[in-house]
Amino acid sequence: MYSWIWRHLPGNGWVRALLSLVLITAVVYVLFQYVFPWAEPLLPFNDVTVDNQ
Repeated sequence: MYSWIWRHLPGNGWVRALLSLVLITAVVYVLFQYVFPWAEPLLPFNDVTVDNQ
């Protein structure tokens, strides 16, 4: 998959590396801004069973 993306990016090696960094940054931004907040209520990490008795 990564080699397919690398082959289809335009430019020489430096331009491809820069575009790869931009694409990675965009994916991380979308994940943190939209996907993770949407999925957070669906995850069971806040379901604790410890009582203060």
